[in-house]
Amino acid sequence: MARRCELTGKAVMSGNNVSHANNKSRRRFLPNLCNVSLISDALDRTFRLRISAAALRTVEHRGGLDAFLKKAREEDLSPKVQILRRDILKKVAETDADAAAA
Repeated sequence: MARRCELTGKAVMSGNNVSHANNKSRRRFLPNLCNVSLISDALDRTFRLRISAAALRTVEHRGGLDAFLKKAREEDLSPKVQILRRDILKKVAETDADAAAA
């Protein structure tokens, strides 16, 4: 399982541990990943995702998974979430067309 956020693409970074004597040794900075279940209002389903804590706060700030994915760039998302995004956009377009027709 890759250490990568499925929504933002945030991944492992590398850098240096620097001692008081200014000795440098390589280290890894791991993203703070959480296993969460997010609800899609458009599809009326829950989806289990592995996302960073920062992405979870952003999803809540934007008003849910659907609103986040409407604004998200396709290349940042994992393949599983890209399919989810397309399904949500398709469903929202259908409901907007039905509302306009009525």
